[in-house]
Order: sequence, then C-alpha cells, then structure tokens
Amino acid sequence: MSTVSNPLLGNYGLPHFDHINASDAQPAVDAVLAECETLLTKLEQNPGTTWETLLDPLETIRRKIHSTWGPIQHLIGVKNSPELREAYQASMPKMVTFSLRMSQSKPIFDALKKLRDAKDFDSLPMAKQRVIDSSLLSAKLSGIELEGGAQERFNQISQDMSQIQTAYSNNVLDSTKEFELVFTDKKTLGGIPENYLEMWSANYHLRHPETPSTPEQGPWSITLDMPSYLPFMKYSTDRGTREKLYRAYVTRASSGSFDNHPNIYKILELRTEQAQLLGYRSYAELSLATKMAGTVEAVDQLLGDLANASTAKAHEEIKELNTFANRTGLVGAIKNWDTAYYLEKMREEKFDFSDDELRPYFPLPRVLEGLFKLLNQLFSITVAESPSPIEKWHKDVLYYDVLDENEEKIAGFYLDPYARPGEKRGGAWMDTCLDRGTFQGKKVYPIAYLVCNGTPPVGDTPSLLSFDEVETLFHEFGHGLQHMLTKVDVLEASGINGIEWDAVELPSQFMENWCYQKNVVKSLTKHIKTGESLPDALFEKISKAKTFNAANFMVRQLHFAMTDMELHHRFKPNSGETVEALNRRIAAKVAALQPLEEDRFLCAFEHIFSGGYSAGYYSYKWAEVLSADAFERFEEEGLDDKNIARVGANFRDTVLALGGSQHPMDVFVKFRGRKPDPAALLKHNDLR
Repeated sequence: MSTVSNPLLGNYGLPHFDHINASDAQPAVDAVLAECETLLTKLEQNPGTTWETLLDPLETIRRKIHSTWGPIQHLIGVKNSPELREAYQASMPKMVTFSLRMSQSKPIFDALKKLRDAKDFDSLPMAKQRVIDSSLLSAKLSGIELEGGAQERFNQISQDMSQIQTAYSNNVLDSTKEFELVFTDKKTLGGIPENYLEMWSANYHLRHPETPSTPEQGPWSITLDMPSYLPFMKYSTDRGTREKLYRAYVTRASSGSFDNHPNIYKILELRTEQAQLLGYRSYAELSLATKMAGTVEAVDQLLGDLANASTAKAHEEIKELNTFANRTGLVGAIKNWDTAYYLEKMREEKFDFSDDELRPYFPLPRVLEGLFKLLNQLFSITVAESPSPIEKWHKDVLYYDVLDENEEKIAGFYLDPYARPGEKRGGAWMDTCLDRGTFQGKKVYPIAYLVCNGTPPVGDTPSLLSFDEVETLFHEFGHGLQHMLTKVDVLEASGINGIEWDAVELPSQFMENWCYQKNVVKSLTKHIKTGESLPDALFEKISKAKTFNAANFMVRQLHFAMTDMELHHRFKPNSGETVEALNRRIAAKVAALQPLEEDRFLCAFEHIFSGGYSAGYYSYKWAEVLSADAFERFEEEGLDDKNIARVGANFRDTVLALGGSQHPMDVFVKFRGRKPDPAALLKHNDLR
C-alpha cells in the first residue's frame, strides 16, 4: 500500500487522526515492518563500531516504527472499536516478532559490545554511554545470550504474553462496559448531587439512544467506570444498592466469558519461566535489574518501613470512622461499601465542605489557565492553544504549543480531558506522540498525549473538576513536562525514555504538591456562577483535609505494592495458595479494613497484569519519597515568587531536562544536594 493512501505510513510529524481508519492499521504495520526489516538486515551486514554507523540507524528504525505503531496504540486507549481491536491483535504478534528480532540481533549486540569496550567510550557524552549500557542490558534481558531451544522458548513466551495481556485488558474493559444499573425512580437516588443525575441520564441515553432520558425524570444509568461508580458510593443513602455496586466492582472480569483468572495464572507462570531462562530466581529480580531500587530487599525495606509508620494509625482511622458511622445511624460494624459514604460524611462534618461544593470553583478552562500560569512561574514556559488547525481523534481534544522564555516553540501536547465509557479506557495517563531529536535532517519537537477521564461538560456548563481530578491533571502534566522540557536529543535517553521505572513518577507526584499552595489554588478557581476564587476559609479546610484518612490511603497502596512483589517473587502457582488467598494474607498484615472473601480485585488490576507495573507497583511509593523530598527543598528555601523561579529553574535543568541521560540517583542528588530521605513523605502525610 502506498504511503499516499495510508495515513499511518511515511508521516513523521503529528498523526493524521482525521484520516486514520481501523482498516489502515494492518497494511501499515506490515509495510513499516518490511521496510525496517530491510534497514536492519543492511545494518547487520556492516554495523561499524561508532555511534553514527550503529546507533543512528537504530534510532531511524525506532522512529519509523513508532510513527506507525504509536498512533494505533494510542487509539486503542482513546477510541477503541471492535475493528481497531481486531487489527491491533492481528498486528501485535508481528510487532513482538520484530522487536525480538531487533533486540536479539547478534551482529548488533557484538557491535555494541565493541563500542562499549572501545578506548574512547568514556569520552562519549553521558547520555550516549547510558544508551549503550542500557541497550546491552536490554539485549541480555531480551534473551540474546540464550541458545537454540531456550531462545525459541523465550520468544514463544514473549508472543504468548502479549496476547494474554491484551486479553486480560479487554476482559476488564468489556466486563466494566457490560454492567449497568438502571434507576427509574428518583426517590431511590436520595443524597445524590444534581450534576451526577445529569451524567447518569446522559449515560443512559448513550447506552439506549432509542429511549429518552432527562436529569429530572430519568432513567439513570450507573456503570462501573470510576466517574460513574464513585459518586454513587460516596453519596447514595441506599446501603443495599451500594453493596450491590461494590460487589460488582470488586468482582469485575472474574467470571463467565470475561474471567481473568486463567490469564493471571498464565501470566505469572510465563513471567517466572522467562526470568529463570535469563538466570534470575524470580520475575521480580528480573524487573528490578532495570530499576533504581535495584533489589527486592531494597523494595521490601521501603514498603516495610512505610507500613510500620502507618498501619497502627490506619486502624485508628477506621475505628474513628466506625464510631462516626454509628453516631450517624449505622448499626454495627462498617463494611467495605460504607467507607466512601461515611468518609465523605465525616469529611463534610470535620472540615465542613463536600467535593461537590468545590466542583463549581474548578471549571476546567480556569484550572488550565491557573496551571499554565504556574508553569510559567516555575519553568519560564508559555502554554498556548495552537494557532494552526490540528487533526484530533475526538472533537473534545485540545492541542497546545509550549514556548520557551524567548517565545520559541519547544514542544506541544494533546489534552483529552473527558470520560467516554466504552471507547476510552479509564484512569489517566501520559504517552509520547513524538520524541525530541533530529530525524531526516529536521528538528523534532517533543509532543505528548495527556489523557484524563473527567466529567464531561453538560449543556452550557463546562466540565467541573473534583479536587481529585485537579490533582490528577497536575500529575499527568508532571509526566508531560519531563517529556516536553527535555534537553536530550538522543532518542533512547530523551524525555521519559531511559529513566528507571521507579523514578519516572517523580515529576508527576511533585506537581501534585502545588495543588495545596494557596496562591496556586486561587489562580485555579473561579466559581461558575459568582466568579469568585476559592475563599480562604475553604482553602484552609482543603489543606487540613489533605491528611484526612492518609494512613489508610498509604496502607491501601502498600497492600497493592506488597501483593505485587509477593506474586512476582515468592508466589508458587502450584503451592495450593490462590492469588486471592495471597492478597488476603498481605491485607491481613497491613490493611485496616479487610477485603471480602469473594473480592476478585486482582482480576482487574491492570497496572500489574497488562500495564507496565509488574513487580513495579512499589514505584509509586518510591517516587513519592523522591517527590516529597524534592518539594521540601522549595519549602525550605521559600515559596515566594523569586525563590520559586530560582529553585524551579534548577528543577527544570536537572529532573526535567536530563531525562534518562544520567542515573536518577545522580540527577536527584544534583537537585537536592543529597540522597533522598523518606522523612518528608511521612511528614507530608502526618505520619510522624
């Protein structure tokens, strides 16, 4: 197929989203892989032993593949359809085959080793040294040193894993999409704020276009995607339906045609086998070979220390919540489907504000305006909507240019802010569209995808964000900034590329801290009706509420992280212990409120079974230690405009600019002047 007729071929700029169809995917993948196979074969015949003869051609191959496969992967997340999914699944084995072929190329590996052993290796820029070292390690972890049958088995596992992980993810999406709770009587929706009735009415109409629905009269459709599920759990006075919804949520993808149990056991089995083929005792050890933490022991130590600091406090918090619930009408012990409801009530009483009292202050356009102002103060950049028409995958998507202090364009990003159940996966994420560098003689600006799942606008009312959604937006922008403000032109070390996985959350979690600075919050808020910014009294309440239930939030994440490490390091699938029993065993050690006997949360734990966090979920806590400590430097040196600009410039020049060109510990020490200390994280969470 010619590049003219296929928008996924031969385009190394912004993707042609207006013209991409599912039918383009397979022909484009076949064509780009054929082209890159030719380039790779030619390179293998004469790889040379210099950066220019070896690494530059490899970068060309990677950029060509990403220009085709990147948009397909992106659309799977934001505009999923049966046709695209079919094309994606058909193309995935070919992509895996080529990826293995490239990483297991003996001529390339041998040339890399010669380059590494050359006398002038130490005179190369640090970024290039890091890329060569990580390429050699990556090749080893891709099975290049395996012989005969062992390498064949390794490759077969890689193929099987890609298919099984895709099936796992599809099961979560489909089981979430399948569930629907329809209400026809408004009396059964007592306690629910009006904006959710509007959303659930729109949700119903989306699923049943032939039946009229209004926010006042219904019907209303509640589903298991988070923007729909959580408000019901927080506000509904109907305890029986809360229980029904909760049980449905924690058993997603755990039975019938969407049952992920077989996928879980197969994934764990194959990961262990693959790790052992490479000489590691467990998949966790393999995973940590490329992480900042380095060893299972270092991870266990951190998680154990944080658990020791928070578990007793978590039990106290649940006891306090139970007392509050009993005082306000609950008979007996609090259950899992009660916590969100009573936490919201207790928070309202303690701090005298509700999430929905805050929403009108946070219209998305105002939040973005305030965020962009902060980015200008911190990093001397200007964010502006692009004056040029840009192709997008949905009408709600926004596109912005990023300009430096000289008003020169240095980057750009797409922002896809709203939930679209059924075609867009849940959660929030940042992904790379284009990486900084030079390609075919032209400068390439870094371009990011920033994706959230906020409540869509209704009628003339813009999207009103919860405070959590504001924090999420700041979080994803942190990732985006590290991609967009990189100063590294070497592809494999540019932006977030080449950064050890457990350090990659540092800038994202760092950005969340700014949501608790009064002057920042003032600039983010403008009441949708009165036009006033958030009153001081309300800000003080938000600030105090930051550490509300903090110990339980901490142990929840520790429970997930410890379960992940246990599954990937010590779990034996044939030992008689089920994954659910293991999950409950860990919960008994750290969690204050235990999961239900029938809890099947692991069947929808995409982070570790189909995302990038396998034996890596601890990374959130590891990076929180880094980010809290980094932010403490701002607090120590002063949060006035002058100091913010000075320390912000230093943060930009180190953490954001250096990307994967240096080891993250060295980058952190450059910014902080010393190694990280968990004390700041515990202090920020009122746990010491």
